[in-house]
Amino acid sequence: MNCQSHQHVGLPPRELARRWFLKECGVGLGTVALNQLLGSSVARAAADPLAAKQAHLPAKAKNVIFLFMAGAPSHLELFDNKPQLAKFDGTLPPAELLAGYRAAFINPNSTLMGPKFKFARHGQSGAELSELLPHLATIADDITIVKSMATDAFNHAPAQLMMSTGSQQFGKPSIGAWSLYGLGSESQNLPGFVVFSTGAKGPSGGSANWGSGYLPTVHQGVQLRTSGDPVLFLSNPRGVDNRLQRDSLDAINELNRQHLDVVGDPEIATRINSFEMAYRMQASAPEAMNLADEPEHVLKMYGAEPGKPSFANTCLLARRLVERGVRFVEIFHESWDQHGNLVPDLQKNCEKTDQPSAALVRDLKQRGLLDETLVIWGGEFGRTPMVQGNPNNVGAGRDHHPNAFTMWMAGGGMKPGVTLGASDDFGFNVTQDRVHVRDLHATILHQLGLDHTRLTYKFQGLEQKLTGVEPARVVKEIIA
Repeated sequence: MNCQSHQHVGLPPRELARRWFLKECGVGLGTVALNQLLGSSVARAAADPLAAKQAHLPAKAKNVIFLFMAGAPSHLELFDNKPQLAKFDGTLPPAELLAGYRAAFINPNSTLMGPKFKFARHGQSGAELSELLPHLATIADDITIVKSMATDAFNHAPAQLMMSTGSQQFGKPSIGAWSLYGLGSESQNLPGFVVFSTGAKGPSGGSANWGSGYLPTVHQGVQLRTSGDPVLFLSNPRGVDNRLQRDSLDAINELNRQHLDVVGDPEIATRINSFEMAYRMQASAPEAMNLADEPEHVLKMYGAEPGKPSFANTCLLARRLVERGVRFVEIFHESWDQHGNLVPDLQKNCEKTDQPSAALVRDLKQRGLLDETLVIWGGEFGRTPMVQGNPNNVGAGRDHHPNAFTMWMAGGGMKPGVTLGASDDFGFNVTQDRVHVRDLHATILHQLGLDHTRLTYKFQGLEQKLTGVEPARVVKEIIA
C-alpha cells in the first residue's frame, strides 16, 4: 500500500495502514464470505443487470401479459351497456355534459348514437358483455372488469404513452422496463421484456411504448417477429461458424469489460448483455417461437396457424414465453380506431382477438400458470357516445374519449368474476370507483411485489417513478 496516496494527514503510516486494512479489507473479506453463503445469485446480480431481484412486497404475480388494443375499442359496444343511450339515440347530449369537454375531431355537440350490438349477462358473476365477445363470455367468471377507467389524453400517441409510461411525453420508461428494473428476469436465454405488434399497423406512440427512457437500455422491450427469424439478423452470416462467433464475442466483450471497469457506464454493460443474449437466443428463440410443437387441440383453441402471423399466434407465443421465465410480454393490436365503419370494423377486430384472448386465459388456467400471470386487456381510452359522421350511414363511427372506458384483467391475484366501477347513463363520465391510468400502474406493480412509491430511479436530480408526482392508489377492490 502507498500511504502517501491517502488524504489522511498527520497520521503515522503504520497506524494508517492498519486502519485502512480493517476498514477496507474487512468488508471485502466479508463480502467474499457472504457470496459463498448465498451462492451464485449474488455474483450474477453484480455481473448481470437483469438478474432476478428481491421484490418489495409478497408478490401475487410473477409475469405480465398485456394485450394492448391500440386505437381504443368502443366500451359502448363491448362492455358498458347503456339502454339510455339507445333511448336518446339521435338527440343532442345535455349541455351540462359537454361543459369544458374537448374532442379530438368531432364537434362535441353532435347527436348521440345508441349501442350497435346486443348485450347479455354471463356466468355466475352475471358479467354483461357484448354479442361480439362470445368467447370472452365463456370465461366471464375468470376475469375482472373495470368499467371506470379514465386518462388525461384524447389523442392516440399521447394516450398510448400515458398507458405505457405514465406520461404523455416521450422519453419515459415503459411499465415493462420498470418491471425489469425492479425485478430482473428469470430467463437467461430470452429477453425479459418481449413485444409483438399485430393488426393493421404499429402503435401510434411507436417504440416509445416499450422503451427504457432514462433507465439503462438493457431494460427496454425486445420486439420479436412471428415469422422467419424472431429477430432480424439473428442467424449467422455465411462464413461465420459457431467457433468464430464465440471467439469474436469473447474478444469484444473483454474489451468492453475493460472499458466498463474504467468509465463505469451502464450502457457498456447493456452492450455486453445484448451480445450475450443474442448469442443465447440463436438457440433458444427459434425453439420458443416454434408453434409447430403445440398439440393440435391447443392450436385450435387459440385459432392459431403456425407460420401465419396473427394475433392468435402471438397470444399462444405469450404463454410459451412466460413458461420460459419472460417477465413481461406485450402485444399491440393497432386496429381499433373506428372513427367510421364502426359496425363492420368492430366485428372484424373481435373475430381476430376474442377467441385468442379467452384461450390465453383458459390455457394459463389449465396449466396452473394463471395464478402467477397477470393478463391485461384494453386500449388507451374509450369512444364518444356522440356520433362521428352520418348516424344513418353504415360508415358512422365514434371519436376518442378519455373520460370513461373499460379494461379487463385476469389472474395474477385479481378477484375473478368481479366488475368494478360505473359510468353515467351515456357512458360519458365515470360516476363510481374511478380508476386512473396511474392507479392501474400502481396496481400492476403491487401485484408484482413492487411498491410504486419505492420503485424509483434518480434522473435529472429527481427520484423518478412510473406513477409520477400525482396521487396514485392501488385498486384494492379488485385484488383477491
